[in-house]
Amino acid sequence: MPTNISTKKRVLHHINNFFWITVGALLAAVAIKIFLFPNQLIDGGVIGVALILARLFGEHLISLFLIVLTIPFLFLAYTAIRRSFVIHMVVAVVLFAFFMIILERFPPFFGEALEIIVFGGAFLGIGAGLIIRNGGCIDGTEILAIIINRKMGFTVGQVVLFINVFVFAAYGIIFQDWHIALRSLMTYIVAFKMMDIVIVGLDELKSVMIISSRPKDLGSVIMSELGLGLTIMHGKGGFSGESRDILFVIVERLDLADLKELILREDPNAFIAIENLHEVVYGAHTQTPFKKKKARNKFLKNQS
Repeated sequence: MPTNISTKKRVLHHINNFFWITVGALLAAVAIKIFLFPNQLIDGGVIGVALILARLFGEHLISLFLIVLTIPFLFLAYTAIRRSFVIHMVVAVVLFAFFMIILERFPPFFGEALEIIVFGGAFLGIGAGLIIRNGGCIDGTEILAIIINRKMGFTVGQVVLFINVFVFAAYGIIFQDWHIALRSLMTYIVAFKMMDIVIVGLDELKSVMIISSRPKDLGSVIMSELGLGLTIMHGKGGFSGESRDILFVIVERLDLADLKELILREDPNAFIAIENLHEVVYGAHTQTPFKKKKARNKFLKNQS
């Protein structure tokens, strides 16, 4: 019985992933075919190169160029990342190309440059974000960026930005119009921000490490007044060699100021280290530590 339940969960998980990949591919195709390409704008990476070639050799060849240019990156993904990622990427690229063919029957959107940049970039970013969040990818340059990141230490964002600068520059040189190149770059910035929001979420999370001379008292105050859960880690001073407890807290950005104020109120000499978190994953039965109401109720229950 447990095996059947586990299999059912995996199947539902894959169905959910492919559903959102399909939605993401549709939104990305709408951005390209309805907003960007009719207004002579492009995206970065492989999609941008495919759009440049389509302007040179024919709009009807966009899907063909996209698939052909993606094949080498599929091979890289298969050898350097994992097989499941390749499957999701193939599905995403094929759906993306299919939707662009279907959307040829729909009229394009013509408007002010700002409207095209904002709405086209937003649709593209949301679509790409949904695909990435569910384990896929439609731009092969991200695969190359991941490999370079592992071997040379540059971040994925740095590599993608470096590649895209050349793509947009090539677009401006080939068609002798730097206005469309700069507008394309602005569209990419909007898309990148929207993609980040979709992947990370609207609620920005921070991890906070606190070193205090009064860790137990401080931990009790954090849980009772802010309703935040925390973890106590055992450490040792590098110079003094003294054992000390370190408090680890995950907090939403909006509650960070209250947390810092409380810490410094209780211990003005406390050391606080704050980092950005892109994602936090919990088990099915794990209490989410930054849900204040639940955490506070749990704390009060333990005290009674």
